[in-house]
Amino acid sequence: MPNYRRAWVPGGTYFFTVNLQDRRSDLLVRQIALLRRVVALTKERHPFAIDAWVVLPEHMHCLWTLPPGDSDYATRWMVLKQLFCRGLPLAARFGKRGEAGIWQRRYWEHLIRDEDDFQRHFDYLHFNPAKHGWVERVEDWPYSSFHRAVREGIYPLGWAGDRDAEVPGGD
Repeated sequence: MPNYRRAWVPGGTYFFTVNLQDRRSDLLVRQIALLRRVVALTKERHPFAIDAWVVLPEHMHCLWTLPPGDSDYATRWMVLKQLFCRGLPLAARFGKRGEAGIWQRRYWEHLIRDEDDFQRHFDYLHFNPAKHGWVERVEDWPYSSFHRAVREGIYPLGWAGDRDAEVPGGD
């Protein structure tokens, strides 16, 4: 990964994947109330729009749009991760082998290029709980913006209800 370069586009829309160090953990859903508070506080301090978000036990995917003139998603992730860690009981703040911190050091970021790219990532994100076998139907996963998308008429309630069905943008 020595040649990897992050894309910094003011006002850009980005897809992120953020993982815990311990990929067997259920910390993110177990501490969902803390995560929600931390996201709200981070948005208050460093505004951004949440286009979509799904939280799984040990990782999360989200689509954010930054304000015009602002490309600093890295600070937002740093604040969010730090606040989440500080909100945990002391014993839960350590990852594998007793290392300080629960998060993987890096995260995946992808600059959304166009509407098709946005839709592929939007669909992928929402299908992820079924892809990983946490639910049979996307609508059954409680920690997802899928429910907001249904309320807004973007998806029908039964969208991608069959785990074996072909899902647009699902890899």
